[in-house]
This record gives sequence, structure tokens and C-alpha cells, in this order.
Amino acid sequence: MGKTNKAAQNPFHQLNPDQVITLAEKELDEPFSNLCRPMNSYINRVYELESRAKQGFIVKFYRPGRWSPTALADEHGFLLELAAHEVPVIAPLPLKDGTTLGYYAGVYFAVFPKKGGRFGNEFTEEQWLALGRLLGRTHAIGTLSKPGDRPIIHPDHSTRQHLDFLKGGKFVAPELAERFFRTTEELLAEITPLFAERQLIRIHGDCHASNLIYRPGESYYLIDFDDFASGPPVQDLWMLLPDLPEKSLYEIDLFLEGYETFRSFDRRALALIEPLRAMRFIHYQAWCAHQAEDLNGPPTPNWGGLEYWRQELADLEDQLTRIRETRDFGNW
Repeated sequence: MGKTNKAAQNPFHQLNPDQVITLAEKELDEPFSNLCRPMNSYINRVYELESRAKQGFIVKFYRPGRWSPTALADEHGFLLELAAHEVPVIAPLPLKDGTTLGYYAGVYFAVFPKKGGRFGNEFTEEQWLALGRLLGRTHAIGTLSKPGDRPIIHPDHSTRQHLDFLKGGKFVAPELAERFFRTTEELLAEITPLFAERQLIRIHGDCHASNLIYRPGESYYLIDFDDFASGPPVQDLWMLLPDLPEKSLYEIDLFLEGYETFRSFDRRALALIEPLRAMRFIHYQAWCAHQAEDLNGPPTPNWGGLEYWRQELADLEDQLTRIRETRDFGNW
């Protein structure tokens, strides 16, 4: 008998516009138009709605099993805390019961106000300073408490969990599995000491240009806290850089000038950039494996084949070499 597609039977995968609009009307107690536009999201189900008063909203349904209620409350709590301190983020709206986390047919959801803006990949000097100030303010609030159930970006935590999942599911091509996991163990042994005594705080966790929108006359908004985590502050810098860190010194200096308006930054933590890049390689492979296991299929058609894993292994080996060559980066 064929394999049962459990994902297709889950209410999460059967959401329709009528259900989404009806939920929004019930929770916000106002009538909505028939607009229900699906938005791009690999993990969650996200829809753009519009009220009869022409106000835009975003409804986000969280994929079941990915986050616990505590973890979702952590995300919402951090957003509300940042908004209360006037940090430009988009916080969830209160629902009918006064909370921000709704529940429907086994699926958690939240409603956000829609805020348009421009994405940008190339930043001016003033924008680098502004980004530094934005992340400095965010991290200053991030130090005030700890989440109850969010990932910890550290080799001994998140990366170890990703590798255990890949190994347990036997996702890596058998011909390369021994070499792949030997290389990753060597990688963890190399980078784990670099994280000693590095402060872990509440951070965005996935801070790249696509998670920033610019609103003329206002500022940059930091959006999509789905990967909110505890981790080293430099995690929220390195994905914004236009090139390798040693080729981005001017941008780093501008960013840190803005950042240190609100919070000090230990420049020795810049040595974590290449380890964090390697950890993201592994994070992405685990994410693809979760997608495959969820019966939605991997996000790329060639994922999982021998040639795919051969390239991934080569990239990890190259990155390990680069980590060894840049261990002292930031020691100035």
C-alpha cells in the first residue's frame, strides 16, 4: 500500500479563504472584504486580508509541531516588549480573549497589521548606521530576560540537534554519510571553544535584508521573528554584510558605530561569523530534511541525491578550512 499523506489530512493544509476571513472577523470583531491573498512562506501559512474599512492585515498560521505554545508566546512577548520600547517591529494584535495567540482546529495563529515598505540589498552609510542603531536597541531589550522555549544558537545546542536529526533519519547519501558526519564532528570540535564566554541573548536569529523593510519618513522595520532565538549578537549582523567579513570592514565599522549608541559590542565576537555560517549550512540541511519528512517534499528538486550531498560536503570542508584561517578575526 502507498504511504498515507498525513500532511494533506491536517487542517493546517486544508485552510481555505472562507475559514481565514471568518476567523479574522470573529477575533477582531469587524467585517472583512473577500480579499484573501496567500503570501510566500515555506513553513507557515500566511494570508493578506483587508477589512471593509480598507485596513490591511496579515494572518499567520503556524505549522503544527514546529513550535510549542510557550515558544510562540516567547516570540509574541518579545515583539510586544520591543514595540513597548518603540523599537520598529510589527507586533501581533490582541484577539477577542485579550491574548495574541489564537487556536483553530489544532493550529495556532496570530493577526498582524499590514505594513508596506521597500526591501533593500545595498545600504548607504547612513543606512548602515541606522541598522546598527536598530539592532543595538533590539539587543538592549533582548538582554532583559530569557525565553522559555526557543532555540539556542550554539554548536552544543542547535547544531548538535540538527546533526542528530540528519543522522537519525539517514538523510545523507549512504556513500558519503561517514565522511559527512566525521567532518561535522571535526567542525564542532573546532568552533565550540570559540563560543566560550560569549554572551547569548534574545536576538532576531534570521536577520538578512529580506527581513527588513524601509518605510520612508520612518525607519527600517525588523520583521518576521519566526526564527527568534537565544544566540550571540553577531548572528544578527553577518547575514547583512555585502561580502566576506574581511572585505566588509567599512560596513562593520559603520554598523557598530550605530549599534554602540545603545549597547557595547565585543569585537572578538566577529570571529564567530564563519562558524555561524557553517552552522547555518547544517541548519539548512536539517530544515530541508524536516520538509521532506513532512511529506511536502524538499524545497529544491535535487535535494538528497549523491551529487547534492557531495557538494554540501565540499562546502563544509572548505568552510572548515576558512574557519581555521580566520580564527583571529576581530582581535583588534
